[in-house]
Amino acid sequence: MSSSESELSESDVELQQAFVEGRLKPGLNTVEKAPKQFVNNVAGLKQKLEELKLKLAWIETLDCVNKQAPLAPELAAQLLINEEKRENELKNNKKLPQIDASVDPVLNDFKRETMFHRQAQAAVMEALPKLKAMGLKTIRPDDYFAEMAKSDEHMQKIRAHLMQKQVQKQKSERVKQLRAQRKEGKMLQIQAKLERQKEKKMMLEQVKKVRKGQSKDLGFLDGKNKSKKAVEKRKLRDKKYGFGGKKKGSKLNTRESAAEISEYRRPKKPGSKTKNNANKRPGKNRRIKNKSKGRR
Repeated sequence: MSSSESELSESDVELQQAFVEGRLKPGLNTVEKAPKQFVNNVAGLKQKLEELKLKLAWIETLDCVNKQAPLAPELAAQLLINEEKRENELKNNKKLPQIDASVDPVLNDFKRETMFHRQAQAAVMEALPKLKAMGLKTIRPDDYFAEMAKSDEHMQKIRAHLMQKQVQKQKSERVKQLRAQRKEGKMLQIQAKLERQKEKKMMLEQVKKVRKGQSKDLGFLDGKNKSKKAVEKRKLRDKKYGFGGKKKGSKLNTRESAAEISEYRRPKKPGSKTKNNANKRPGKNRRIKNKSKGRR
């Protein structure tokens, strides 16, 4: 047996003996890494921070570290109203989560924006006196013209886009107006139809009463029960198109027209000469007869 084989056999024997003694457990062997140690080098971090800092004058950075400005009375009143409204919403709506007062500014938009406003106001109140002490102007002069950040082409595109939006808005408003007018027209048609049905029903009831002898009033046949609007409409149509009536056979004779003889003229005798037919040429037969008489 070689030296390598003898070493392997000895290691196997040692492993078997350790397993029998319970020092080895069946299963896969995993290699665990040692936990990483984090070093909090405070002095080194501060030194690095000092190296990274830009040591510039205050006019170059304009940094202001301050507390919030005092709350204005108008904002305080609006804030109270907003908080009361928010509390009522949370009480009435059980689906909303119950928010802690310390976390409320994070989720309350109005309160958060008010804090930003007060912080900016305090920064302005602190920075303006410093700038005036340095002799720097804080108000832009009237003849100051700044260069546009965007090109003219880009601004033309924005203008065209805004014009297109305006045109679309006008179209949508026009469509809404047309729909409203159409609905109003339909309602008027329905109303007019119902009024006509009502008038027809009333007329039929009056006709029934007259037939049964319960009433002798025939005024509904003359249109007395019609509304003023309908009467005016009828007058306008009569004025424009005439009064209607029977058209066919309007020129036929009646008993009165047949008895009327004031315009009758007695027919003249045949052969009588008048001023109109004195120089009139005789007919062909008459001319032939005249020729035959002359030959005899």
